[in-house]
Amino acid sequence: MRAPEHRDFHPRRARVVGFGVAIGIVLVMVGVSIGLSLSPDSGWTWSDTVSALVFAALVAGGLVRLVTVRARVTEAGLVVRNVVYTREVEWGAVVAVRFGGADPWLTLDTDDGENLAVMAVQRADGEYAKAEALRLARLVEAHAPKA
Repeated sequence: MRAPEHRDFHPRRARVVGFGVAIGIVLVMVGVSIGLSLSPDSGWTWSDTVSALVFAALVAGGLVRLVTVRARVTEAGLVVRNVVYTREVEWGAVVAVRFGGADPWLTLDTDDGENLAVMAVQRADGEYAKAEALRLARLVEAHAPKA
C-alpha cells in the first residue's frame, strides 16, 4: 500500500461537476432522441438519433478527459497527465513548485527552462488545493538530489 503522501494528485470540484454534466448531457440527448423519434410529426430520422448520440458521446468523452487530469507520484518522479499530453518529470529536474498569483493551477519550473502546468491541483479547490501544493513541494524537497 502506498504512503498517504505518495497518493495521486487530482482535482475535486472539477471531477464532481464534470462527471455530473457529462452524465446529464448523455441523458438529455438520449431522452430528446427517443422523444423525437417517437413523435410522428417531428421529421426525426434514425440518422438524426445516431448523430445526436455520437455528439453526446463526444462531448461527454471530452468532459471526462478534462476532469480526469492527474499527477502520479513515482519513485523516479512525477507523471503529469493533463488534458492533451502526459509528461514524466524526474524529481531532480523540478526547480520550483509555484501556486500563486492568479494561476488556475499549480506549475512546476523544470531545469530545462520549461513551466509544466499540473492541472490536477486547481485553484478552484481552495484550501484542499493549497494543501496539495504544499504536499507536492514537500515531495520535491524530499526527493531532491543531495549535494
